[in-house]
Amino acid sequence: MKKRALFSVSDKTGVSDFARRAAALGYEIVSTGGTQKTLEEAGIPVVNVSEITGFPECLDGRLKTLHPAIHGGILAMRGSADHMAQMELLNIEMIDIVVINLYPFKQTILREGVRLEEAIENIDIGGPTLIRAAAKNWPDVVVAVDPGDYGGILEMLENGGVPKERRFELACKVFEHTAHYDALIADYLRREAGLTYPETLTLTYERSQELRYGENPHQTAAFYREIGHLDGSLAKAEQLHGKEMSFNNINDAAAAVALIKEFDRPCAVAVKHANPCGVAVANTLAEAYKKAYEADPVSIYGGIVALNRLCETDTAEEIAKVQFLEIIIAPGYTDEALDILTRRKNVRILLLEDISKPLPKGALDFKKIHGGLLVQETDPSTFDPAAVKIATKREPTSDELETLDFAWKVCKHVKSNAIVLAKDGMTVGIGPGQVNRVTAAEIAIRYAGERANGSVMASDAYLPFPDTVEAVGRVGVTAIMQPGGSIRDQESVDAADKLNIAMVFTGERHFRH
Repeated sequence: MKKRALFSVSDKTGVSDFARRAAALGYEIVSTGGTQKTLEEAGIPVVNVSEITGFPECLDGRLKTLHPAIHGGILAMRGSADHMAQMELLNIEMIDIVVINLYPFKQTILREGVRLEEAIENIDIGGPTLIRAAAKNWPDVVVAVDPGDYGGILEMLENGGVPKERRFELACKVFEHTAHYDALIADYLRREAGLTYPETLTLTYERSQELRYGENPHQTAAFYREIGHLDGSLAKAEQLHGKEMSFNNINDAAAAVALIKEFDRPCAVAVKHANPCGVAVANTLAEAYKKAYEADPVSIYGGIVALNRLCETDTAEEIAKVQFLEIIIAPGYTDEALDILTRRKNVRILLLEDISKPLPKGALDFKKIHGGLLVQETDPSTFDPAAVKIATKREPTSDELETLDFAWKVCKHVKSNAIVLAKDGMTVGIGPGQVNRVTAAEIAIRYAGERANGSVMASDAYLPFPDTVEAVGRVGVTAIMQPGGSIRDQESVDAADKLNIAMVFTGERHFRH
């Protein structure tokens, strides 16, 4: 019985070698237009698909391989006498190897300014049908979609054949491949159509790396990267120095990157366990870093630092004073700064050139729970600091209002319940992740110490009782920003009036669970 191998690839890597060696094993090589040209230029005899189907390629190449003479040769089960009788009756030859990779849809949609029409023309129809057919009939057909598999398949063919176990693995890879391909198409078209929450949601990511372990050493883990939509994201960062990133490193660094996008002035953000422990803005980056460090010099040890300006010598020298940092992220480094920072062998130094680029409008946030997936829009700030509602008798000064806005932006990135105290363009106390708001305030006060006097406070959600106001009033907080909206708002307002604290309502909250 004649052996046949069908080739039709967009990525021509390794295809000529595969076809040549298959031909040497007695396989007749069948191909389509572009691949046929590549193989013939390599001196390999090729039969065009049209010679088998008796039907020409047409519709600008949209229709090539969708024909019973092709799919019958792939789908026929060799162990079925009925199938074999039908194949003989219909005069259809078997196809034993299918080597396909699909139109470059991903590469097309990642091009700047790509038009919908271009993307549509790069949706492969015949290719997925061929490889799904081959994968369905895996006991009888060898299918390859990844040039990285060619060598191993050829070695097996040259040494007696591809074992069923390997054929099954290759079949699994096909369905992963087509699912990924179709999910990319669905995601692109969904975005083009402006559909945020479709009835069914299929997501696809590409593995960037396997991690040594997860949040804890007994957990396995991997990092998967989104396709496209990476501008300004940690997934786009380039590691210049240091140990491999861990699960916790990636999670914490992403939190630092998200927070630093809030600020236009030179800014430094220190993060520990996904919560900011020190944030500051200043006229220079070195000054901003010094203030962020001074905000909590204990917690920054073993933490992550993100910067939104070129890291130069002065800043690097200040950073180098910290005994141990896990990660430094910046949009650039001078040669001298990089030399200073890389003297620590293990510190991970990341370059993220567009670190300040805001999240795209409509970006989604996902939280996996057992048995389901929560999907929401990422948390935008919608209120105008100049149009806040003043709830108390005393209005905040312009300096207080500016610092309140700073504290509010930080508070948005602190785990709930969250209280942030700030003064002079820096955080002085952060109370994160508590089950009641007054305890969060007490933690922030403890971190702030004497610096609480003259500071302002931001709360991620409303203050249902006067206890938080009274606690911060005792240490000299002068102004409070909170969402408002509690049926007991007036109790907090009255407490603020009694303590001569200015209070403003934003009308929005920033829970972060």
